[in-house]
Amino acid sequence: MALALGVDTGGTYTDAVLIRDEREVVASAKALTTRHDLAVGIGAAVEAVLAASGVDVAEIGLASLSTTLATNALVEGQGGRAGLVYIGFRAADLQAHGLAEALGGDPALVIAGGHSHAGSEAALLDREALLAWLETDTGASAYAVASLFATRNPAHELAVAEMIREVTGKPVSLSHHLSAKLNGPKRALTALLNARLIAMIARLIDRAEGKLRDLGVTAPLMVVRGDGALISADQARERPIETILSGPAASIVCARWMTGADHALVSDIGGTTTDVAVLTGGRPAIDPQGARVGPWRTMVEAVAMRTFGLGGDSEVHVQDAGLTGGVTLGPRRVVPVSLMALEAGAAVHAALEDQLRASAPGEHDARFVRAVPGIEAGGLGERETTLLGRIRDDIMPVDKVLRSRMDHAALARLVRRGLVQVAGVTPSDASHVLGQQAGWDAEAARMALEVVARKRTGSGNRLAQGAEQLARMIVDRLTYQTSLALLETAFAEDDVEFGLPPEALAAHVLMQKGLDRHHGLVRLDSGLGVPVVGLGASAACYYPAVGARLGCDMILPEHAGVANAIGAVVGRVTIRRGGTVTSPSEGKYRVHLESGPEDYAGSDTAMDALEAALSAEARAEAEAAGAVDIHVTARREVKEAQAEARRVFLEAEIVVEASGRPRIAG
Repeated sequence: MALALGVDTGGTYTDAVLIRDEREVVASAKALTTRHDLAVGIGAAVEAVLAASGVDVAEIGLASLSTTLATNALVEGQGGRAGLVYIGFRAADLQAHGLAEALGGDPALVIAGGHSHAGSEAALLDREALLAWLETDTGASAYAVASLFATRNPAHELAVAEMIREVTGKPVSLSHHLSAKLNGPKRALTALLNARLIAMIARLIDRAEGKLRDLGVTAPLMVVRGDGALISADQARERPIETILSGPAASIVCARWMTGADHALVSDIGGTTTDVAVLTGGRPAIDPQGARVGPWRTMVEAVAMRTFGLGGDSEVHVQDAGLTGGVTLGPRRVVPVSLMALEAGAAVHAALEDQLRASAPGEHDARFVRAVPGIEAGGLGERETTLLGRIRDDIMPVDKVLRSRMDHAALARLVRRGLVQVAGVTPSDASHVLGQQAGWDAEAARMALEVVARKRTGSGNRLAQGAEQLARMIVDRLTYQTSLALLETAFAEDDVEFGLPPEALAAHVLMQKGLDRHHGLVRLDSGLGVPVVGLGASAACYYPAVGARLGCDMILPEHAGVANAIGAVVGRVTIRRGGTVTSPSEGKYRVHLESGPEDYAGSDTAMDALEAALSAEARAEAEAAGAVDIHVTARREVKEAQAEARRVFLEAEIVVEASGRPRIAG
């Protein structure tokens, strides 16, 4: 039987697995993720798994990729420069749903146009203003377009997209292609984030396909979507934002596949994030509000999952206020010092030795920077350009690069653009010091923690009495923050109303005292009431302590370290399409289609027409994604009102789902 190849590109490692008949893991392998060119790490992982398995590459009939690239980019505020065209809204509406914050200085144009709730034109599209703006140098690598009530009539979005392509030749992301729901500002945010990811994801897919071809893998490449379903590489190029939570969604699919668990929390720790979801009846729920990643609430259908900026490579922050001090982790990922020392051991060791010899600790001790080659650097200001030139292609201590306070902000902007990487102390370094992990430069990790341990708290004392004590503080903090993440998810998904936000309940003193099993005049016992499936390469290192803290069974499957790669090939192709029927006047029923509104005399006739159109579209998309044995289902939600002893039709929403097995080449 044909083999399936699953690949997952994580923040630190790229995993590859070979699975036969969706039942047996033939072999698995890991390689370091090469963030400057992810395809290098993909090639290394695939080569390693082929060598470990000894199979003939011609047997591979399916290749599928899950990736944290889009998720991590949004969590870390990275991505290409995107321009937003906002049609029919007020300039003040840019503040809604964090849209202005998401723009972060990227160009935006608010112009007249848009449609009404019923789909009729509300104002003429201001083509002259758009053309004048496009002919300026916006520096955008892609554009997002959002028009008022575009889900009722997308004509203005389609017209603007055509003009943008004619004038600039750049990719365009349309809000109504990403969601059929109302809420213009939220659709605009989703389209903007999608545009920002287009070049990044396209580059990954192109390079991955090329690398697989070089290795003799001729099967078409598929990509995991944020709800765990598979889509074609072309579909992922067009709608990269649908791959947010791709890696975690694949891990949820794999958790069920590996354990058969019906009711459990699934926690997947990577280098950048910890992703927590609930399995109920063996299935993960789809988030009805849209996927939330970092600060952004999108309209993307994805697994109902809470993503926390906490992982093995989370940045360690020293808390020097107060008498005792301490550390916190995340949300940003940095390159572990022990990992960067693998590439430039002499430079890293020399800098750390200089810092250890210094009479007093420095602000930027144990922190390094390096430029990321091959990333387009357009749209930079003078200060960012100067700073990038100062870094060059070297690995340099941060204190040798920053010459003023203004350089701090410039460095942060370079990091957000993905042009520069920062290295610092992480839990991975702490684990190397404690002997819980190996493979990187443990001596560099020890020196880095020794340098940071010299920092002073508010009492004037050292933060820690050496590298080992600081390493234990860091690992204990990861246990604590992971426990909070699991508790917060459990409170959010529990059926009981507790009267406080989930994050407040998780950190509440009574909850924490209960975890400590406080038995005084008051007896407090608390914990999780369901098991946790722990996934990720470092789960076996960190999660036993988390299970002990929460008083729950901690399930660590045999292949937990490559769960995302397994999930990439055991999922199904599923395409969902939604649409609306409205009633602009009595006896008139309007179907809102891509080609524009169509009116019918009866509600059932209108709904049948919409369902037929959506079914055809979903089936075609599923076939394009490589599905076979496609099954189509439809769900109708009709809203009515009571008026003078009769039911009055208000609106109907129809969602069609086409699902099938991925085609495996013979």
